[in-house]
Amino acid sequence: MQNQLKGACIIGQSGGPTAVINASAYGAIKSALDSPYITRVLGAANGIVGVLNDKLYDLNREDEYELTLLINTPSSELGSCRYKIADFNEDDTDYKRILEIFKKYDVRYFFYNGGNDSMDTCDKINRYMQKVGYECRVMGIPKTIDNDLYGTDHCPGFGSAAKYIATTCMEVSKDARVYDRGMITIIEVMGRNAGWLTGSAALATKYGAGPDLIYLPETPLTLEKIYADVVKLYEKQGKVLVAVSEGIRDADGNLIASIFTDTTDDKDNFGHRQMGGLATRLATELKHLTGAKVRGIELSLLQRCAAHLASKTDVDEAIMAGKVAVESAVNGENGKMVAFERLYVGGEYRCETKLVSLSDVANYEKKVPVEWIAPKHNNVTDDFINYVEPLIQGWPLRFYEHSLPRYAKLKKILAE
Repeated sequence: MQNQLKGACIIGQSGGPTAVINASAYGAIKSALDSPYITRVLGAANGIVGVLNDKLYDLNREDEYELTLLINTPSSELGSCRYKIADFNEDDTDYKRILEIFKKYDVRYFFYNGGNDSMDTCDKINRYMQKVGYECRVMGIPKTIDNDLYGTDHCPGFGSAAKYIATTCMEVSKDARVYDRGMITIIEVMGRNAGWLTGSAALATKYGAGPDLIYLPETPLTLEKIYADVVKLYEKQGKVLVAVSEGIRDADGNLIASIFTDTTDDKDNFGHRQMGGLATRLATELKHLTGAKVRGIELSLLQRCAAHLASKTDVDEAIMAGKVAVESAVNGENGKMVAFERLYVGGEYRCETKLVSLSDVANYEKKVPVEWIAPKHNNVTDDFINYVEPLIQGWPLRFYEHSLPRYAKLKKILAE
């Protein structure tokens, strides 16, 4: 073992939950508990906010069985946050407090599980600790259903959300075509700037029951373009199913949703607008244009908490990400995020890990390649489908009580 460092660790979760973020937590917690170099395993209540508030859970005191159940438990069991820490060169108040807490518990390892903004937090903490000379190894564990983290082939959480979206689109497609009268159905999918989730609806179409039209935020769109596409299909076949990203924009980068309502003042701490409501508004306008029966469906939080449709591939890779983060830190790595590399061995998909610098990841977004979007900007290509399909495979082992899912029930005993 090189660069031996002994001390406690903190594991935190941040940003929007997923169906497998707790699987990553399990991978990290189990590896930390098993490591002779990690003296104590602490969980941050609500991410970095829990560190600032000195609200940490003593995970050494949790029951092993309940920790195992994290593998199939949706949402963020330790609690999440969307707290933005300032640049420490401008305001180091939060950083001094974090250092105080790290020293109090002899924290020498910090693992943060999240997306773009969380990797920014990770990077800032790492650079500050280096600046003040406090030895603490900081590692990022990727997470986001949006699949927009830079430097990794894909993200834990995306495969399960894609599987839910494809399955739901198949089911809605069947229901939306059942009556003998015309019908237009609009399904709104999450995706502020990247269309990975919305594009996943094409899997449903490939296998026989899915959207006729798919709109992503990577290419500019207009309401006139969308209306023309839908009306043309409606006049041809009488029933139309559309999947649209909440974040579709016009040529000037303005949200199409803002045409209906101004959402500029409804933002989180990172400046992200509260999204939603586009499907209902599009459906209403299309009703006026066609006279059809219409429905606007917003999948909303269901996309990220549907653990009952989780992909085994996604769960296994999420566990692996947490495990590799801890093992890499113990082996001397610092300031890195665990990333995935896609391989095909004998034609079979395989995922391997690599480490990328946090500074290369923070605040960058990976979008759907334009060449994977159909020329008319209303669907995706086979290359997109081939990319997503391996990520939704398999069914994880699940635990039930009374025919309902049995999720983890942690004691969450506060550390002293």
